[in-house]
Amino acid sequence: MKCPFCSKDNTRVIDSRPADENTSIRRRRQCDDCSRRFTTYEKVEAIPLVVIKKDNNRESYDRSKIESGVFRSCHKRPISVEQITTLVDEVETIIFNREEKEVPSHIIGEILMDKLKELDAVAYVRFASVYREFKDVNTFMDELKKVLEI
Repeated sequence: MKCPFCSKDNTRVIDSRPADENTSIRRRRQCDDCSRRFTTYEKVEAIPLVVIKKDNNRESYDRSKIESGVFRSCHKRPISVEQITTLVDEVETIIFNREEKEVPSHIIGEILMDKLKELDAVAYVRFASVYREFKDVNTFMDELKKVLEI
C-alpha cells in the first residue's frame, strides 16, 4: 500500500478490525519511511450483473424490481417485511453465487417462484400468474393443481 503522505510503498498494517457490519475491513497502517499513520478499508468488489430480458434486451440488475414484484404478490398476506427481505436476500445470493456476468430473467423468475412456493402458496400463485402470463383459466388451474400436489 502506498503512503498517502510520502508516496513510498513501504507500509505495514498495525491494526485490523471488521467495519460496516462485517462487510468490510478497516486497517490502520503505518509508513516505515515517514512513520505517519493512515486508515484504509477493504471491501469485496461486487461483479456488475446484467439481466437478459425476454426480448433479449439487457439491463443492469435492480434489486428493487424483485422486491416490488414480491411485495405485490404478498399484498394482504400474513407475510412480514422481514420475511420478504430474507426471501429477496436468498434469491440475490443464489443469483450472485452463479458468478456469471449475465443472467436471463427467466432464471431469476424461477428461483423467485421456488422461494415464494415455500413461503406462501397464494403469493406464489399471484406471482406465477403475472410471471407466466396466464392467458386463460385453464393455465391458471394447471398451476393451482401443481401447488395442491405439494
